[in-house]
Amino acid sequence: MQADRNAPARLPGKLSSLSILMVAEIAAMSLWFMSAAILPEMIAEFPISEARQAALSSAVQAGFVVGALLSAFLGLPDRFDPRRLFAICALIAAAANLSLLVLTPGNALSIFARFLTGAMLAGVYPVGMKIAVGWGKKDRGFLVGALVGALTFGSAAPHLFALLGGAEWRWSVGVASIAAGLGGLTCLFTTLGPYHARAGRFDPRTITEAWTNRKVRLAYAGYLGHMWELYAMWAWIGVALTASFALSMPAGDAATLGRLGAFLAIAAGGVACIVGGVFADRIGKETIAILAMVVSGTAALATALAFGGPAWLTLTCAIIWGAAILPDSAQFSALVADHSAPDKAGSLMTFQTALGFALTFATVQLTPLAAEAISWPMTFALMAIGPALGVVAMLRLKILTAPTE
Repeated sequence: MQADRNAPARLPGKLSSLSILMVAEIAAMSLWFMSAAILPEMIAEFPISEARQAALSSAVQAGFVVGALLSAFLGLPDRFDPRRLFAICALIAAAANLSLLVLTPGNALSIFARFLTGAMLAGVYPVGMKIAVGWGKKDRGFLVGALVGALTFGSAAPHLFALLGGAEWRWSVGVASIAAGLGGLTCLFTTLGPYHARAGRFDPRTITEAWTNRKVRLAYAGYLGHMWELYAMWAWIGVALTASFALSMPAGDAATLGRLGAFLAIAAGGVACIVGGVFADRIGKETIAILAMVVSGTAALATALAFGGPAWLTLTCAIIWGAAILPDSAQFSALVADHSAPDKAGSLMTFQTALGFALTFATVQLTPLAAEAISWPMTFALMAIGPALGVVAMLRLKILTAPTE
């Protein structure tokens, strides 16, 4: 292991670097749900089959998994300057997203463009976490929480762009692409912290710690329970809310409120994630993860029960769900960083996200099919299974790491 040779004292400090990194993360991650956010407008203009509609969203997940697996196996976040890796990947992702302006929505090339976008975002989110954890140990819960909060605001942005752009879906695509490109360049102005470490050589055995290190393994298990519900909810909450609101109001009003509700629900998680990170460093990362999963699982069931009822009640339940669904995410990554060597943390966090997003590839694809077969309320109820299993994993990790007398 060789420490990074940058001299933080001569460059922007911790707060400045974290702030710059968060801005870059928000901008770059605004590409994630773009196709889902503008899907109604694209369908109105182009005939897209239901299978290809789902593929436009799930292709991003699939691309992210492939990109994250390659990045983790090759040790890219630990072997190279993560700022440059972040910038290059964000710029390529922006170009891939921009290609939607000239491709026919729903055809093979447009789906591949979304796949490539996801693959490149694997060099943004996990790499950003590598930069963040290099700035501290005692406040690592907050550092990763702030970054995941930024990711959440970025993930919510497409719904806001779509709301502002209205029927002009190409405007939304252009704005998000420009933002992502600028975000990649912005990351170059961050500084690597004093706890940043580089791996001296390529070592494919690094990711085996996901199985051999029990503490890392339990953090992975909790993360998978969390991911069971997260992206299925994020990807389809706008559609589900619109379906719920349409039972009591005109279709146009239901669509507008559903899109606004999706933005508020996802953005609420960003705020809660930052707050959760502050408390995680005081009361324990496992404790915050457990509390978040208990509330998110309960809120999923509450949203199911409120479906089709008063719009304000359904929206309130969804926003609570969105707020609770995310604070645990950052803590799982922070726990992996805590229980692994500094020069392996980037690869292990990246591999963690690869496994989690592999799971979301299935859940995002199957969620609308499940909703059609058994209804949205029953689908929401099934999502609560993930956090329930995640709580079990965190309780076991908490017992394992408890100080002995």
